Amino acid sequence: MRFALSPGQAGDAPEGRKLLAKTPLWADYVVMDRAYEGEATRQCVRALGATPVVPAKRNRRNPWSYERDKYKKRNEVERLFRRLKGFRRIFVRFDKLDVVFAFFIHFALIFEALKSVNTP
Repeated sequence: MRFALSPGQAGDAPEGRKLLAKTPLWADYVVMDRAYEGEATRQCVRALGATPVVPAKRNRRNPWSYERDKYKKRNEVERLFRRLKGFRRIFVRFDKLDVVFAFFIHFALIFEALKSVNTP
């Protein structure tokens, strides 16, 4: 898992493309939210050798088809974000330094991973 901190005023899609460019892909598909459905982001995923799985926005004139069964897996990521927001320090962002904030995100991810291993 990889993440990057970005300024609050930065758009999601350009920051997502930067993160994708730095990340070696080991999957055949990249499941994305509609915020990333632009042509530039889908081309970035294709250039990395994967297939983008993202529905077109409702106002698209020429929507494309996508694999709905694979797109349903996106809720796993959404549930992870919900669990991370349960850590008040992350949700409220008390930390002023990015390095400290990133540490607590790593800490929360490790905690969640260990909790899921010990759950029957």
